[in-house]
Amino acid sequence: MQIGAGFSLGLPVTLAADMNPRAIRHAALLIAALSAFLTPFMGSAVHIAMPAIEADFGIDAVVLSWVANAYLLAAAVALVPAGRAADIYGRRRVFIWGNLIFTLSSGLCALADSAALLIGARIVQGVGSAMLFATGIAIVTAVYPAQKRGTVLGVNVAAVYVGLSCGPFAGGLLTDWFGWPAVFWSVVPLGLAAVGLTLGWLRSEWAEARGEPFDWPGSLIYAAALTFLMLGLSRPPSTVGATLVFTGLICLGGFAIWQLRTGAPVFDVRLFSRSRVFSFSCLAALVHYAATFAVTFLMSIYLQQVKGLDPRSAGLVMMSQPVMMALFSPLAGRLSDRIEPGYIASLGMGLTATGLMLLTVLDGTSPLTFIVACLILLGLGFALFSSPNVNAIMGAVEQRYYGVAAGAVGTMRLLGQMLSMGIATLIIASRMGRLATSAAPELFVESARIALWIFSVLCVLGIFLSLSRGRLRSGEAST
Repeated sequence: MQIGAGFSLGLPVTLAADMNPRAIRHAALLIAALSAFLTPFMGSAVHIAMPAIEADFGIDAVVLSWVANAYLLAAAVALVPAGRAADIYGRRRVFIWGNLIFTLSSGLCALADSAALLIGARIVQGVGSAMLFATGIAIVTAVYPAQKRGTVLGVNVAAVYVGLSCGPFAGGLLTDWFGWPAVFWSVVPLGLAAVGLTLGWLRSEWAEARGEPFDWPGSLIYAAALTFLMLGLSRPPSTVGATLVFTGLICLGGFAIWQLRTGAPVFDVRLFSRSRVFSFSCLAALVHYAATFAVTFLMSIYLQQVKGLDPRSAGLVMMSQPVMMALFSPLAGRLSDRIEPGYIASLGMGLTATGLMLLTVLDGTSPLTFIVACLILLGLGFALFSSPNVNAIMGAVEQRYYGVAAGAVGTMRLLGQMLSMGIATLIIASRMGRLATSAAPELFVESARIALWIFSVLCVLGIFLSLSRGRLRSGEAST
């Protein structure tokens, strides 16, 4: 079957009788965008609800951080296997199951009556979101021709940022009016709608690696590596923490060796050696997310516990960053179809680094106008970086690796987010111990400033990685 000029899916599919290839493309983009909206909406809304969760369960800052960390760890562990499973068993199938798992686990989060149950439900939610991350971008990339890839990826990225934009304000309102469980209930009808639309509109299936074996040993080694790393990073500096991190690094090395030796790897690490654009674009994404993700977590607590804002007002302030992302991501995506994506992404990384450096001067008296200006700068930088960088990654691989490449995009994002939260958690644990943030706001501000300095340095290093990727359109993508 042909979709797009000269573009073959490479396997038989069943189509709705009343849908032509163009309608299929639009349906795929709409459904992928809806699911791309859900997970960031949930993440940003939950960040606003963090102080309410902390107060309701009577937990300290370190345990509270695991409400976010458990989700990120589960998503990072499941993402690469989910991408490979999608290539083998069908991206539509994995996409539907991911939506169902994400939606049902959101309801379980809302029903949790203890921190342990909430964290457990967040783990399940992370697995569902990984299945969405690994398939949505791959489906959209498969049905659109290469000359439109940047534009449609820009739309998909914009959906992510619309979710980030709506999350803080909606999360603040829901938490204020109904309590934090309402944040989790809010995504249930949207998730069910995404499942219904997929079943009704998207009848195609994509499985270019159908029949190949699934690499269970590699998946388990990968899961162990990330788990050890995250557990080690979340502990205060200690022998146990260092041992866990070292064990995680050893497991990562073992994972890479296994992937090179097995005939059907869960993640073909040779992609990094085949394409300079692919490898450096992935590294740039890893660094960018590591330098930015925990900023939302830190700012949510800062605005409510240090500045004394209610959840709704804090959400309004924090909306300034994702609104810029949503507005400028489609433009950045279109530009990356005409201008070398690496140039635009590097400019975005530079703006992000500038915004982070400005935030390092935060204290209890910093004006809200200054904070909003910094968040706007961060949002613009993120918009200019993200969709061009995804365009570079997806454009650097063959069609049969779209699921793996989409998994790599999500993996770099989640590994970066996990590392970012790990750094923030480590600093908070070192400076505050087991104190709640409300009991020691000055120590929290000190911790946040240290973390922001580290993130600034990471982002500056990321600029050099981004500039070193080579050119996607000059033949260097495969060198």
